[in-house]
Amino acid sequence: MKIKYLLVNIILLISVSVFSEVGDTIALIPKPVKAEFYAGKETFHITPATVIVARSHSARSDAQIFNDYLLQYYGIRLKIKFFCFSGKNVIRLLHKHHTRHHESYIMNVSKSGIIIKGDKSGIFYGLQTLKQLLPVEKSAGLSVPACNITDYPRYSWRGMHLDVGRHFFPKEFIEKYIDYLAQYKMNTFHWHLTEDQGWRIEIKKYPKLTEIGAWRDSTLIGSYSSMPHKFDHQKYGGFYSQDDVREIVEYARKRHITIVPEIEMPGHSQAALASYPELSCTGEKLGVAPLWGVFDDVYCTKDQTIKFLEDVLTEVIQLFPGKYIHIGGDEVPKSRWTNCPQCQAVMKREKLKDENELQSYFIRRIEKFLNSKGKTLIGWDEILEGGLAPKAAVMSWRGTEGGIAAARQFHDVVMTPGSYCYFDHCQGNPRYEPLAFGGYTTVEKVYSYNPTPDELTPDQQKHILGAQGNVWTEYIDSPQKVEYMIFPRICALSEVDWTPLSEKNYDDFKGRLIRHFNLLDNYHINYSRALYEMKLIPMPSSGGQGVNCQILAASGTGSEGIVYTLDGSTPVDKSIKYTGPVEIKKSSTLKTAWFKGGKQKGYTIEQQFIINKATGKKITLANPPDDRYNTGGAFTLVDGIWGIIPWFGMEWLGFSGKDLDAVIDLGSEQSVSKITVDVLNAENSWIYLPASVEALISGDGINFTSIKKVSADEIKRLNRAVVMDIPPSKARYVKIVAKNLGKIPVGKPGEGNDAWLFVDEIAVE
Repeated sequence: MKIKYLLVNIILLISVSVFSEVGDTIALIPKPVKAEFYAGKETFHITPATVIVARSHSARSDAQIFNDYLLQYYGIRLKIKFFCFSGKNVIRLLHKHHTRHHESYIMNVSKSGIIIKGDKSGIFYGLQTLKQLLPVEKSAGLSVPACNITDYPRYSWRGMHLDVGRHFFPKEFIEKYIDYLAQYKMNTFHWHLTEDQGWRIEIKKYPKLTEIGAWRDSTLIGSYSSMPHKFDHQKYGGFYSQDDVREIVEYARKRHITIVPEIEMPGHSQAALASYPELSCTGEKLGVAPLWGVFDDVYCTKDQTIKFLEDVLTEVIQLFPGKYIHIGGDEVPKSRWTNCPQCQAVMKREKLKDENELQSYFIRRIEKFLNSKGKTLIGWDEILEGGLAPKAAVMSWRGTEGGIAAARQFHDVVMTPGSYCYFDHCQGNPRYEPLAFGGYTTVEKVYSYNPTPDELTPDQQKHILGAQGNVWTEYIDSPQKVEYMIFPRICALSEVDWTPLSEKNYDDFKGRLIRHFNLLDNYHINYSRALYEMKLIPMPSSGGQGVNCQILAASGTGSEGIVYTLDGSTPVDKSIKYTGPVEIKKSSTLKTAWFKGGKQKGYTIEQQFIINKATGKKITLANPPDDRYNTGGAFTLVDGIWGIIPWFGMEWLGFSGKDLDAVIDLGSEQSVSKITVDVLNAENSWIYLPASVEALISGDGINFTSIKKVSADEIKRLNRAVVMDIPPSKARYVKIVAKNLGKIPVGKPGEGNDAWLFVDEIAVE
């Protein structure tokens, strides 16, 4: 118990922030709606004689958590009273039964004391802000600056998700994770409890779910995209007993956080099918999956399966008092259903025209059961396919389209698009980041997100509940790496969800965040330093040949001290000083580093540029890439940088179900004899080679002549770079059309879904 007590309170320490002002910028995260600080006025000093007055039960619980924090960090324990007749040296927590804004608070700090007024959650959030106003230094007298703060959240759903199916985390870390959410005023923890790779919650009626389903015999080593796959052949697993769950739910409740459990269905269910094979379409004995991905074996839609899931959900409902139960509903291959007599019999009985309607039928039955128990079903946006269940809420992850469609039907929506809210993506240059799932989502990109789509009417916008960050753990196998992947992006998301849109400013946020890093360092939080990473930004060359490469300084450092080389040598303090964009007119290896006081800060950035006739030229695309894989835009295809393997999305453009149709203006008529198009083959990630690649040329940019077309068989033989040797020709414009595979064939990973086409560099020689 002492170890747990120490851990919990250490976690609370990281919510402390140094109070400072730079202009009108206040170092609070998330930024309040309104905060006025009175420079020159006397501050309030918390001493051992200070009393906390908390009249309601909820406020007393909040005060106790705050008091535990003071004791652990400052060695001070304050008295908590129901009444106090003295008007001085008091922290008053006043419960307001009627507030204009839910979860709101008002804080006033003066010489004589502190008053926090709010509803139940508002008082707790006011205390979180108070922690951020305390000084870092451990001292007997704690000074709090004189201020008035009025604060309330923009959205009602401010969430973080954690997948414990791929990798299991102990109860103590789950509570630590909940503290992370609480310190940034988040109120929803989405707990992903079941997966193909592990079933993590005790169900007493079905003990095999944890006896068998909680353990796998092996785990993938390295990237899913690396072939052949390698495994560690070590038994791995774990689960939470129902007593564990009750403790965690209560821990979260005291911090005003609701836990939304996810019991995945009808797909991502191999761990359950390994435990009870009779619930599948084939009855085949399966193992718990050692590999990531999407698997053909899903729950059969027969009545026996529905009864099993109702029994499971009955026990889940008893453990989680919140409104929502998440049922997943994503990435469900239909091949087993197509070939299953029992599923086909259900379709005939229910007069369903296809397997999409069968999935909708399955979800509707589960929703009817949940509604009968007073719960609301929420699922990933695939539950829209075949028709949305009548009262269901939707989490929009495949972009924003699903959320928009659901809101237009007046269903509640949580926005969590992968391009902004997936924290398993890299947040810095993939060459220097730990292994991640794929994608490239920076702190700045998270901060830029606005969950409310402009396309919706005001009435429809009311159904956007808020945004959520998702942490899928295929490559996150320790609490330390969870910390690394969520920090500091959780800080950015907290302002997306809390701070009014009109008050958001990235430069202001970045300044506060950099000061916050000192505290994360002090308390040994393993956070990403990608914000300090220098970035290389290729741009068209002013001379029309090659590229100009801008070296973007690390946040808050300025460009002074940046040096570089172009000959592949390691930069030192005396190397070429960076004064502006570097001209790269021939193939070179750029290396750059930042020095201060003669010592290198951070690591050396290295990038090879391969220059050809297309490099740096104007390029246009007929079809825009998917927003999730569009870093750098069309210029990515002619920037001289070739994408790396394993892919991470940073240097590749991704097209979901669409063709690449690109036109490059070489600037003048030139001789063309060879064209290379770099494409990616990663079928396990639903990324498929194009069905064909065609090169066309033109002198006017209007009338094009086809000069080479490569078939699917030839592309498969080449596997990656599609090289097209052509008779020497004259052209100013080069057009490349790479045909998307279309729908993924049966038997292939992702069957029935739109194939992804990933393209990087186009070279013309």
